[in-house]
Amino acid sequence: MVQYLVGSRASMLAKAQVREYLRPLREQFPAVTFTHRVILEGGDKDRRSLVSDVSAVSGGSAFSSEQEAALARGDVDVVVHSLKDLPTSNPPGLMLLPPPGREEVSDALCGSTLAGLRKGARVGTGAPRRAAQLLAVRPDLQVVPIRGNVPPRLKKIETEGLDAVVVAVAGLRRLGLEHAIGEVLPLELFPPSPGQGALGIQVREDKAAVREILSTVGDAAVDAQVRAERAFLAELHGGCSVPVGAYAQLRADGKLRLFGQVTSLDGAERVSGSRTGPADESEKLGAELAADLIDQGANSILDEARAATAIS
Repeated sequence: MVQYLVGSRASMLAKAQVREYLRPLREQFPAVTFTHRVILEGGDKDRRSLVSDVSAVSGGSAFSSEQEAALARGDVDVVVHSLKDLPTSNPPGLMLLPPPGREEVSDALCGSTLAGLRKGARVGTGAPRRAAQLLAVRPDLQVVPIRGNVPPRLKKIETEGLDAVVVAVAGLRRLGLEHAIGEVLPLELFPPSPGQGALGIQVREDKAAVREILSTVGDAAVDAQVRAERAFLAELHGGCSVPVGAYAQLRADGKLRLFGQVTSLDGAERVSGSRTGPADESEKLGAELAADLIDQGANSILDEARAATAIS
């Protein structure tokens, strides 16, 4: 019997994502045994050893590098990531397969609605993008840096006296915590991290048999969406430390619409735009939209954000 080892982080969400990914594969390939293996990342082993804000770790490598190393060594055959946590380029010898569908891409406010937040309310998030977008809409808010997996972040509403926290809808749904949602934030004002809601399925380039089996559950439409979003981020030289949001949608006519936004850390400046083009030219679409925002001054906003993050 053929056995494939599937790696992921240790969190409840990571394990839920692996179960989600393996469900159709186990149905299609009953003769294949898929075994889950947990791989601890630097950010999981000792969160206190990280800089004061996880978001300052450019490209999300604190939550992907150990898994990528295990994959490169052959310790596992595939790694299931949250795609938004992955850098926009793969290490040599590794590649991403098309994601198997996608969860809701939006962020959610938990504990309240935007309109229900009192003046000066304390809202928790560890992401510069989310903090910047909140301040752009509600400059009166006090954004409180928080870290941790989804359930601990929700608990901080009580334990740290927060009025609300911002969490990805996808994570809440995958953990069965939809009841915690106070409001799903509108995409045009709160565009998510590129790739949010999608799984990052990473394999070795030289393992053709593994790729052939795993590719059967890939979704071409979702692949086009996330490629556009990640190309947009890559062209802006962005990572977790900069406030860049984007989402792509496949229209009824088969074309792809990509919306992107860059926001200053204090929320005072925003540049945004959209482009529509063929789905099979998704990466070109992302690069073109990035160029549009650069023409609007995105680089100066991003340079200030990087400088502020480095100082903090």
